[in-house]
Amino acid sequence: MREVCQQYRDRLKANVLIASDGPRLGPQRPTLFLGARGAFNFDMHVELRDGGHHSGNWGGLLSNPGIILAQALATITSPTGAIKVREWLPPPIPNSVRAALADIAIDGGDDAPEIDPGWGEPGLSAAEKVFGWCSFEVLAFSTGNPDNPVNAIPPRAKATCQIRFVVGTDPENFLPALRRHLDAHGFPMVRLERWKKAYFPATRLDPEHPWVCWAAASVAATTGAPPAILPNLGGSLPNDIFAVDLGLPTVWVPHSYPGCSQHAPNEHLLAPVARQALAIMSGIYWDLGEAGVPV
Repeated sequence: MREVCQQYRDRLKANVLIASDGPRLGPQRPTLFLGARGAFNFDMHVELRDGGHHSGNWGGLLSNPGIILAQALATITSPTGAIKVREWLPPPIPNSVRAALADIAIDGGDDAPEIDPGWGEPGLSAAEKVFGWCSFEVLAFSTGNPDNPVNAIPPRAKATCQIRFVVGTDPENFLPALRRHLDAHGFPMVRLERWKKAYFPATRLDPEHPWVCWAAASVAATTGAPPAILPNLGGSLPNDIFAVDLGLPTVWVPHSYPGCSQHAPNEHLLAPVARQALAIMSGIYWDLGEAGVPV
């Protein structure tokens, strides 16, 4: 898609991108989001020897890659998930973003997990943590043979990790910064491997942008209540192709909800949300033909 948009940039000139994808903040509240957090995936490896060795004969003599990798991971965040690699953190949250998130309550619906209030960056609201800050996750961890453990010290360990990041952080610096961090903490044996797939860059339109104000007013006129405005989605999508490559302000109007089982076999759409979505989008297209459209 990036190659197509770059090749036909002149044909794709526009005033704004208005699109639909992803979940609302909650089933009951219409939502606008203006960009997306970026996603950067990588693997951490500890590879010490060719094969396993009997844990009775060699336990206490051979270093265990699973323990080493677990200790290395523990230096990256606090025990409650706050990032300790300072170069991974964004600049302070802009005032316009804080204002937009001030009335945002995280509501995933009936099937959503319960939020852990003490997890993540201290001093931030739940909305600021997921829409205004960066997070680090360990997606998978393996050492030895988890499906059939044997009494042997494993030769290697691997963790697959992910950083979700917002505008203001440099993803090209993530692994160099982590390399310096691990070396400083005594883990030069941990090898870092960047995923071959390109990462999603982060994008964010200012919540006070004229197109945001216009779209919010249109949705409010249709539904009778102001929509939630998220400076960016917590997840990731290739919005940078439109925002950066094509230079468009981007306003997304999602019609799903967090409990939709996205990407699962039972992914679904709520009928009341779908009915309201038809009205919202009809109103937006109607209002595009009226006076007062941003220029």
